[in-house]
Amino acid sequence: MDDDPTVAEVVSGYLDRAGYLVDRAADGPAALARAAAHRPDLVVLDLMLPGMDGLEVCRRLRAQGPVPVIMLTARGDEDDRILGLEVGADDYVTKPFSPRELVLRVESVLRRTRPVATARPLRAAGLTIDPSARRVTKNGTELALTLREFDLLAFFLRHPGRAYAREDLMREVWGWDFGDLSTVTVHVRRLRGKVEDDPARPRLIQTVWGVGYRFDDTEAAARPADAGRTHPTPEEAPEEAPEEEARS
Repeated sequence: MDDDPTVAEVVSGYLDRAGYLVDRAADGPAALARAAAHRPDLVVLDLMLPGMDGLEVCRRLRAQGPVPVIMLTARGDEDDRILGLEVGADDYVTKPFSPRELVLRVESVLRRTRPVATARPLRAAGLTIDPSARRVTKNGTELALTLREFDLLAFFLRHPGRAYAREDLMREVWGWDFGDLSTVTVHVRRLRGKVEDDPARPRLIQTVWGVGYRFDDTEAAARPADAGRTHPTPEEAPEEAPEEEARS
């Protein structure tokens, strides 16, 4: 979805040559109508669209059901990129961009949506992940996670008790060797909002000051939020948190 005919034509051409069936829409309402009529496997969405901006389109797409979204944003618009991730975009590409880079991002996102037939369910702290069905429940209630939120939670459950830097998570979960680390920060914050009993005082996905994040599935999940806390919260000591975490 892009209101610039030249950009839309170039992107469609590259995706078509890569073997994808592409349906184009020039504005938000038209895109939503087409998505409702025929559910896409993935949406490439420009943030700036006439009639309805990309953020609202993304929100409404998510309300219709799970679909991977790659957002196109202007270079330097960090707030817009973060907002896009906050409303559920799985990835973003900044303009000007290489069409080949976009195709690689599309391939990466779609590859992660394919079911893993032989994967066993993961269980910890009341959470159950079924990788084959890409389904997550908490105490028996299904959670609505985006593609990247699902992958991030699954990674944490596979590696409990180990601290990972945001660079490590970006490489292991996103498959990128470089990129904007605020992407990780935003996804951790969104994931906490869905799996924690009190996202303001997370007990499962812990911030490890000066390092990154750690998933605690035993002691941290069982103790009261303030019991045994030896590190300050981000609000108490923002200078010790990762730069983007301190702004969250």
